[in-house]
Amino acid sequence: MNRALRLVGRRAISSIPVLLIVVVGTFFLLESASGDAVDAYLVSIGGGDAALVAQLRQSYGLDQSALSRLWLYLGSLLRFDLGWSVGFNRPIAGLILERLPNTLYLMGSATALSFVFGTLLGIVAGAKPGSLRDRVLSIGSLALYAVPSFWLGLVLSITFAVQLRWFPTSGIETIASGKEGLDRALDIARHLVLPVSALALIYLALFLRLMRAGMAEIWRLDFVRAARAKGLAPSRIVLRHVARNALLPVVTMLGLQAASMLGGSVVIESVFAIPGFGRLAQEAVGLRDAPLLMGIIVVSALLVICVNIVIDLIYVLLDPRVGASEVSS
Repeated sequence: MNRALRLVGRRAISSIPVLLIVVVGTFFLLESASGDAVDAYLVSIGGGDAALVAQLRQSYGLDQSALSRLWLYLGSLLRFDLGWSVGFNRPIAGLILERLPNTLYLMGSATALSFVFGTLLGIVAGAKPGSLRDRVLSIGSLALYAVPSFWLGLVLSITFAVQLRWFPTSGIETIASGKEGLDRALDIARHLVLPVSALALIYLALFLRLMRAGMAEIWRLDFVRAARAKGLAPSRIVLRHVARNALLPVVTMLGLQAASMLGGSVVIESVFAIPGFGRLAQEAVGLRDAPLLMGIIVVSALLVICVNIVIDLIYVLLDPRVGASEVSS
């Protein structure tokens, strides 16, 4: 337990410079973009005079230099304050807390399903490299991985929502349904079937191919040959010796794919009109709301960092030697 806590502490401290680089880099990228929230607001109301422009820029702090605003923003982050949304005219933290659960539902469900079923199918394929089932699963996963997530989402939506009418076409739950408790949870689950499937199938193919490749490599190692020579049962060799060691790179890839999974969820949210981070980011871009975009990126970076810390803990559980070396170094 103490070893795990020390590892989490080391990872959290080492993530601070990464987060700082993300914040500063994103700030200056947004600063280099043409236009701001005041320009978007003036377009929406049909224009304004110079006095109104000056008043709006002063009220939102846009009349200050970029370095001054960056310094103020870093100070607000230390107070856990993400600032004020110019486009929505409300605190950014409240907006993100409204949308974040929907993205977490989608991202978490797709991650769990793709990892579990991708790993299991990878074990099935890698148990007998070169067999018919191995070739079928390998070709199928390659074809599936080549399919764009938005196209797969559209196909699933047209087939199962529009034509068969088995699932809703959009949204996260039925609007004004009045459902609570278990009924509401089931309603949300029904709305998430298609978007989760569209996102999970792509990454399922990735984990399947990675698990299969790892097992094919481990089959040639000496300790597996020794286990065969001892007369151990084939199922025990596959599960205890081959699959367990091949699982480590798959777990590592799970952490590396956290950012990609978050980006994929943004695309799927747009296809299925889910009010999550993706829709919020689109609205922020349309409104040229730089503070809101900064808040979304900061929270996204924190989410990816937390996922990778959890993956590190799982890695330690699978291979305690890693945790011992990390803590002692």
